[in-house]
Amino acid sequence: MPHSSLKLIPGVDTNRTPALNEAAISSGDLIRFIPDKQGLGLVQKLGGWTTYAGPFPSYIRSLWAWEDTNSNSYLAVGSETSLDYILNGGVYDITPRTLVHNVSISISTSIGSSDVVITDTGSNITNWDNVYIETPISVGGLVLFGVYPTTNPTSSANTYHIKAVDLFGNPALATTSAAATIVKFSTVSSSSSITVTLTNHGYYVGSTFSIVVSTLVGGITLYGNYLVENVIDANNFVIVAGNTASSTVTNQSMNGGLARYVYYIGVGPVPAGTGYGIGGYGRGGYGTGSVTVQNGSAISTTDWTLDNWGEILISCPLNGPIYEWSPEAGYSISAVIGTAPIVNAGIVVAMPQRQLIAWGSTSTGIQDPLLIRWCDINDYTVWSPTTTNQAGSYRIPKGSKIVECIQAAQQTLIWTDLGLWAMQYVSLPYVYQFNEIGTGCGLIGRKAAASMSGVVYWMGQSQFYMLAGGGPQPIPCPVWDVIFQDLDTSNLDKIRIAVNSRFSEVSWYYPTKGNGGEINAYVKYNAVLQQWDYGSLARTAWINESVLGPPIGAGTDKYIYQHETSTNAATNGVNNVPMLSNFQTGYFEIAEADLKMFVDQVWPDMKWGYFNGTANGTTVYQTPTAQIQLTFYVTDYAGQTPTTYGPYNLTQSTQFVTPRFRGRLVSIGISSNDVGSFWRIGNMRYRSQPDGKF
Repeated sequence: MPHSSLKLIPGVDTNRTPALNEAAISSGDLIRFIPDKQGLGLVQKLGGWTTYAGPFPSYIRSLWAWEDTNSNSYLAVGSETSLDYILNGGVYDITPRTLVHNVSISISTSIGSSDVVITDTGSNITNWDNVYIETPISVGGLVLFGVYPTTNPTSSANTYHIKAVDLFGNPALATTSAAATIVKFSTVSSSSSITVTLTNHGYYVGSTFSIVVSTLVGGITLYGNYLVENVIDANNFVIVAGNTASSTVTNQSMNGGLARYVYYIGVGPVPAGTGYGIGGYGRGGYGTGSVTVQNGSAISTTDWTLDNWGEILISCPLNGPIYEWSPEAGYSISAVIGTAPIVNAGIVVAMPQRQLIAWGSTSTGIQDPLLIRWCDINDYTVWSPTTTNQAGSYRIPKGSKIVECIQAAQQTLIWTDLGLWAMQYVSLPYVYQFNEIGTGCGLIGRKAAASMSGVVYWMGQSQFYMLAGGGPQPIPCPVWDVIFQDLDTSNLDKIRIAVNSRFSEVSWYYPTKGNGGEINAYVKYNAVLQQWDYGSLARTAWINESVLGPPIGAGTDKYIYQHETSTNAATNGVNNVPMLSNFQTGYFEIAEADLKMFVDQVWPDMKWGYFNGTANGTTVYQTPTAQIQLTFYVTDYAGQTPTTYGPYNLTQSTQFVTPRFRGRLVSIGISSNDVGSFWRIGNMRYRSQPDGKF
């Protein structure tokens, strides 16, 4: 009887029919392909993972690894309800905290001074906090609006101080003894013009007046940025709404006449043995005694962007401020960067000049989804551009929003929902230049793009792309049907790209329809072989190889796992769980024309373990107890339900199996579900002979 061999074509192809996908793989789960010098892609079991930390109280949406100047390696964990870091196995909560107060206005100033005293009974505001005054308030010839650092020189539980500043951060001095008043609005029925009353407002025709506290006046809801259409006098100006008033209203105060203070709490270091007393903050600071520290409430968010500025962790909750945390400064929680934009879709640290980039940002308090802002070089506290610094901003002119920015080789890449832009440093006077380098190749979700070995990969609205020397290029995807026809389009921002540079693999974890909106599947691209596969593993956050070693991912069970560390899986924090790896080929013809063939023996050819075992003093590939299951699916027509032969258990000692099947088309399935096994398929052989006509 003649012998034949079966060498599998690498990659999974679901676009082809099973009969067209001859001797190739049509489905699989938890497998990968290893390049071969003869051009083959050898299919093997996926590398396993072990528990790194957890569980966390909510889904983890972002991970970031970095190292401080003392060579301590950290993992930042951004979940929906907390921001934590992991150090030497310990988990530490550094979630930013806020407090919102709506209180009667009680503010005092002194003529010729920038010092402003705010009374908020029971607020317990300290030197470590910041206050965002959301309701424009006029006092002493000053207009207070925006974020201010706080001080509390008297350790009072009811009052604190801020310094009034102008647009460039310079001290603004009180000019009168006028009492504090909040902004007021007046409407006229059937008119869209609105008179704004704000003492010593300082606005001019064409300037922007921002309303961040939604206010209903005369049937018009005011919120957003408004151009000043007319300046009546020093205390009154006119803006125009998008619709007309339904009634006449005179001098209606914003927020019911109450000041709205949003406090960003900072908890500073406490000196040993002194509390907040003598020697801690010393004379003139908190002085003798103690002060009650305000705890506030931990923020929550649906996503984070994380990066590091040297040893300092920079974090930004989706559509929130930018925070900092230094492992050496002794702060117990992340503190807001009060001079940075107060609302941002995300951040990234740009090179070669170290600058913090914020996208979907603001310059008024109202978010602009197409605005890019950046700080001065090597100073993330300076964001107001002047002739002596390199802070600045740029608004992308196309698209409806910026979806993501990443740092790539010598440039920052910016994806909108429509295309791709490059942001390149050119120094003064422009600092950065912006070029559109791709259209119709926008990003599908907030974290669907990444760089590997100098090439950038991303998932678009209906296909995958790569950016190399020639600009954006589509990547043919033979599993397109499985991905894009089953994608949950209501949860695209949950998609996570996962780079595994150890195996030149780029994966996208994504939610499928009918799965409750959470990630439950993946598609994987091997950049060397240019081949794809897919499966059912879920990861809600991921980082590539880092200072912490192999890649790390977060599961929907709210645990964190380190990959490529085992031959087994882990789930719910339990290690050494069997990994259910499998694949099935398309049909291949045993014989041409109308002959049927009879196959009575099949010889497996496999690697059975990692190269780390020993036998008689010699290092060999071996997992003596490992086994896989081999199944044959035989039919005469591609559309028929096949007859199943097997599964046949194979071990390292198996010489051959005798399936004894008869047919024209056969598909092969390989699977494993034991602990501690590893396998890689080689050149399988079978013995066959003609067995009559069909």
